[in-house]
Amino acid sequence: MKVQICPEKEYQTFKSIGASGAWWAQIVGGWDYPDPISGKPVRDRIAELLYNKETGIGLGVYRYNIGAGSKHSGKGVYSQPARATECFAVSEGEYDWSRDKNAVYMLRKCVENGADEVVFFVNSPLESLTKNGLAHNKKRQLFHENISRKNYKAFADYCFDVVEHFMGEGIPVKYLSPVNEPIWVWNGGQEGCFYRPRSVRKVFKAFASELDKRKNLSSLRLSGAESGDLRWFNKSYTRQLLKDKNVRKYLDGVDVHSYCLPLPLPITIPFLNDRLGFVKRFRTFMDKHYPEVPVIMSEWTHMQGGRDYGMDSALVTATTMYEDFTLLNAVSWQHWIAVSEVDYCDGLIYINLEDKTFEMTKRYYVTGNYSCYIKPGAKRIEAATDDAQVLVTAFKTDEETVLVLVNNSEESKQFSLPEEREVLIAVTDKDNNLEESTVGTDCIELTPRSVTTVVIK
Repeated sequence: MKVQICPEKEYQTFKSIGASGAWWAQIVGGWDYPDPISGKPVRDRIAELLYNKETGIGLGVYRYNIGAGSKHSGKGVYSQPARATECFAVSEGEYDWSRDKNAVYMLRKCVENGADEVVFFVNSPLESLTKNGLAHNKKRQLFHENISRKNYKAFADYCFDVVEHFMGEGIPVKYLSPVNEPIWVWNGGQEGCFYRPRSVRKVFKAFASELDKRKNLSSLRLSGAESGDLRWFNKSYTRQLLKDKNVRKYLDGVDVHSYCLPLPLPITIPFLNDRLGFVKRFRTFMDKHYPEVPVIMSEWTHMQGGRDYGMDSALVTATTMYEDFTLLNAVSWQHWIAVSEVDYCDGLIYINLEDKTFEMTKRYYVTGNYSCYIKPGAKRIEAATDDAQVLVTAFKTDEETVLVLVNNSEESKQFSLPEEREVLIAVTDKDNNLEESTVGTDCIELTPRSVTTVVIK
């Protein structure tokens, strides 16, 4: 097999890899008893595994959910108890900062361990600001916008007050995302709010106007519009978001979710399920209309039922990261949730509510194949293989070049690099978890169904 690297051909500048604290942090933040292996409190050990650069995989982004307060009211229909969230607002202008203590504990602990980019994101405005008094639409409310335009300012005031409080405590809040997956109708299961594309622009316009007045938040940026599927109206939300000049000055890029959810149809429609096709078309759209605007992939998870700890879902994760870095040109890539308590292919770590234990997944380790070795500020460079089953992503700094190779085949592969030297490799496969070793460049082996990082000094 041949691997070609072209350092002269540069693409986007890498920023970060991260994950969300919704809603597991509300659970794990209370687990203060010792982990039997490390002896540390379980909650501290999980934060360390995720964000520590020495003893974990060194994630950089932590997404904290500003809740709508459905837990306090007891109203609404939620598929899991933790999805009903707390809020800090007691009444207009009055706050109780002792609320959401478990999630806030995990926020602080993850920052302490290395999260240097915190995103505060909102699924639904405060229940007190919604039209129906709920943090989601009622069962028969289809395409119902659940907040009146007259409440946009109050919505912005609350969110910025929360940001100001935590920034005052030293939390590095870099972004506020007031809208999350506006495309969905949100009839229950979790907090959520539907918005039409033009309404998203109006919400962001209200937030930008308020941010103009908050001089102590001069470092804060807005992020959005975080549409829930690459196929549906992603371009429409992006156009509206970037239409207003005052909004645009507060954006570092456009945030998208990289889902391409299988359609529940009796027959397969290849065009509608062609994720790569939609990724490429969105990239073409951005290159044509907004070439200077970076793309941030702020949410994806392997949407498949059942817990999977092994390489099956890990290879899907690693392949999706490859596609989003090389085809979408994403500057940042963020998992939906870092920790999962349900039977689903979502978290990097699974927790068991019955005995309050946690279990690692191969998804965790292949994420580390990227996050442990690619440094913020690195430039993605051109790289390719002559084997369709082996995918390669390459980044360079002045000090090193990092390759991440995903071998989706059942066979071992070998390749060499032009200049003979020793390089560091890190392998994740069925038998290894980010296993590091030093090898010569004359023959580098990729084990079957593996993800291998190669660091060339």
